[in-house]
Amino acid sequence: MFEGFVEEQVDLGEASVHVRHGGDGPPVLLLHGHPRTGSTWHRVAPALVERGHTVVCPDLRGYGRSRGPAPTPDHAAHSKRAVAGDLVRLMDRLGHRSHAVVGHDRGSYVALRLALDHPERVSRLALLDCIPISEHLARADAEFATRWWHWFFLAQPDVPERVITADPDAWYRGDPDTMGRENHDEWRAAVRDPEVVRAMLEDYRAGLGVDRRHEEEDRAAGRRVGCPLLVLWSLRDDLEDLYGDPLAIWRDWAEDVRGHGIDSGHHVAEEAPGPLTEALADFLTPLTDDRPRG
Repeated sequence: MFEGFVEEQVDLGEASVHVRHGGDGPPVLLLHGHPRTGSTWHRVAPALVERGHTVVCPDLRGYGRSRGPAPTPDHAAHSKRAVAGDLVRLMDRLGHRSHAVVGHDRGSYVALRLALDHPERVSRLALLDCIPISEHLARADAEFATRWWHWFFLAQPDVPERVITADPDAWYRGDPDTMGRENHDEWRAAVRDPEVVRAMLEDYRAGLGVDRRHEEEDRAAGRRVGCPLLVLWSLRDDLEDLYGDPLAIWRDWAEDVRGHGIDSGHHVAEEAPGPLTEALADFLTPLTDDRPRG
């Protein structure tokens, strides 16, 4: 995986971030979701390098081989704001002041927080398979609770740790043929580490509390994403089933919104890397006409 990329552990003080980076050109930061690591991008990242980009693929705080501080009672140590701060410092360390950001699943919430808290850093934003956490919760009904029950289970104290670590292979199911053997092996090693499992649960605990509050504060203050926003979603996932057109929701959060569905299951970077790379490359290439697309 990631032939030609530099792989290193970067000490940022409060956190230590495992990262792969490579290429030469406009930088783009790729943020994975749960329960993956940065290796989920192993088919997309080299393709973007071939398209002329510098690509940075970190493990989020507590995921994979990245480490942060111990959990706190309010879960703020694993808030999207804290993780976005890690990434600002990481990109500074790598020499990238302004860059594009792509986030999938839980990584998309970090990407949104990065764009709202540090708008001067984010030139373009692409969000995959998500609407804001606060929008999910504001629309929560029996169907959402049934389909997304894991949000509420993973946020419970103590019990999820005992359930998951008893048999992580049964809980976190992965297919090496779909994921790619090396990506699968890296992911499997991570989810068998109780420290990683605890950090991933803290991500969900923060989501229902401090992260939701931060988003609601943004809405009350009228803060919006100022850079161009690309929204992509997996057609074989359930975002459209629950909410209809995701773009309609995102237009309340950003000035310039475009996007479409991709024929894929949820882990789009592994299942449909070609269509995803094409969509991202088209969006990341500077456009002569930057008006919103359909």
